[in-house]
Amino acid sequence: MLFLYNLVVSIAGFFLKIVALFSPKIKLFVEGRKDVFTILEKKIKPADQTIWFHSASLGEYEQGLPVIEKIKEKYPSHKIIVTFFSPSGYEVRKNNTVADVTIYLPLDTKSNAKRFLKLVHPELAFFIKYEFWLNYLSELEKSKTPTYLISGIFRDSQMFFKWYGGFYRKALNAFTYFFVQNESSKEKIEAIGFHNVIVSGDTRFDRVNAILERDNTLDFIANFTNNKTTIVIGSSWPKDETLLIEYINQAADDVKFIIAPHNVKTDQINSLKSQIAKSSILFSEKENHDLSKYNVFIIDTVGLLTKIYSYGTIAYVGGGFGNPGIHNILEPATFGIPIVIGPNYSNFAEAVELAALQGCLVINNFEDLKQSFDRLLHDQQFLAQKSQICRAYIQDNKGATNTIMTVVS
Repeated sequence: MLFLYNLVVSIAGFFLKIVALFSPKIKLFVEGRKDVFTILEKKIKPADQTIWFHSASLGEYEQGLPVIEKIKEKYPSHKIIVTFFSPSGYEVRKNNTVADVTIYLPLDTKSNAKRFLKLVHPELAFFIKYEFWLNYLSELEKSKTPTYLISGIFRDSQMFFKWYGGFYRKALNAFTYFFVQNESSKEKIEAIGFHNVIVSGDTRFDRVNAILERDNTLDFIANFTNNKTTIVIGSSWPKDETLLIEYINQAADDVKFIIAPHNVKTDQINSLKSQIAKSSILFSEKENHDLSKYNVFIIDTVGLLTKIYSYGTIAYVGGGFGNPGIHNILEPATFGIPIVIGPNYSNFAEAVELAALQGCLVINNFEDLKQSFDRLLHDQQFLAQKSQICRAYIQDNKGATNTIMTVVS
């Protein structure tokens, strides 16, 4: 089976080069890996002490960041190496300041894994949430490198739990400890013979809780909101926007709306703006305008949403009307903002839990959306109750990073 795995990886590498001719994202995936080994040879010397973190994409990087920062504090003389699998993570965080080297992870072939680990020679290795690359894990096990999974999630659908998944189960021997998010994951991994498992929780709670200690001021947002009730719409998709636009167009003028769409392509932004009857302005148009005079502010850029949530009265988090589902609800929750989401959230433990606590309101159609928004806008006791639930949820679940750091040596 391992032979088939390596064959599939090699074939995939060949076809990705062809697909890259037609897909800008795949082109980044392929082109970004061409100079990885040259970069490593230049930036890492044989005598350097290093620690390696691997994340699939942006979400996993943000999830692992609290641990990366703590490790950097504990090992200040070590070089931190961060790798990404996906362009959507690497391209956004390639210039981060926490890592000494940030690169794409070469495809998981035997030769790539051997060469990568020879150049990086990590003293510790961390995989964030998932991404189980068999050749890399095999080489880490051979070199006896302490290797950790942090914020891990295990589900029945994964290869480890199938009758034909023996070669995947064997790869798990590389891990010194599994730090998992919940008891269910612990039970599943123990059932296949691994008992070096600790339920640490989810490091994302530590990540979002730390946001409260930072400066979240955005003067232009303060000017726009002008101390009025504000609904922040984060990471919206067209299916979300169809319902939201209908509500915005009939809302009272004393309610402000900030929309930060998931996709900020010009044609989609223009289409969104054209459907809004209220006075609206784009982020890219904001200079020399009195933002307080507008009802709707469309953020046609990225990287501001977290701070924008701090100005919200209510948050709508998009993605719940499509696949794979909703986006990050923890960021608005940490500011104590009641959250409204669409129906597709079952694969996100935090959404399931917060919905069960009734801090997160789930809608299925426009009538649900209107009812939820209207009650939150007009029932201050209801608003305060939901706000407190969200704030307490974050506080009650933080601490995963400290649990991990007490074990990692």
